[in-house]
Amino acid sequence: MTASTGREEKTEFVRPSSIAESVHEQIYERIMSLKIPPGARITIDGLARELNVSQTPVREALTRLERESLVRKEHLIGYSASPQLTRKEFDNLYKFRLMLEPESARQACLKLTPETLARIESAAADMEKGEPPVDRNSRYSRFARADAHFHDEILKVADNEIVRQAMSDQHVHLHIFRLMFHSRVTQDALEEHERLLTAFRTGNAEAAYQAMHDHICLSRDRLVEAFG
Repeated sequence: MTASTGREEKTEFVRPSSIAESVHEQIYERIMSLKIPPGARITIDGLARELNVSQTPVREALTRLERESLVRKEHLIGYSASPQLTRKEFDNLYKFRLMLEPESARQACLKLTPETLARIESAAADMEKGEPPVDRNSRYSRFARADAHFHDEILKVADNEIVRQAMSDQHVHLHIFRLMFHSRVTQDALEEHERLLTAFRTGNAEAAYQAMHDHICLSRDRLVEAFG
């Protein structure tokens, strides 16, 4: 009898967390794949009905997505999906990346150890493998997160927390990937990342700088067409 009670208590403790995580992931996928378009109103009760959950995990998920800058909350209006980047914001974001990420790649290369290289390689491998996707939206959303993780691992090794925090505060990869949904990006990004990994493996800091610089420029050139 006691053992049964223990199992029930464990289930009651774990389940809410798993529901909250699942709800967050489902809303995140809808936003990243543009199923919830930029600027669209998001109603808590509507999402709760659609996902067949109570309003509590939906509120928790939207609060988290607000911190990630994917949704906005306005007084007396409620939540909506964040607007898409303007052309000026897009240009400024890529200028920002070019100022920070190539040099961070160079610094990371100079500070690499076998352990930190293995971490970066593992993050890169997650982009190709990861969990089996449920559908195209799920696959794409996971790729976006894995890409952000890969770049963050490089920033960790570069060991400049101010730069890393600045990149995190801008939610660079989440905003960029909303532009990317309808373009061919995954294979291109993987090939560009492999060039960066080659520089890391050979300890060539200048090649790492150039590979990251080229990757950012190519990403910018792929996406500028989104603005017509």
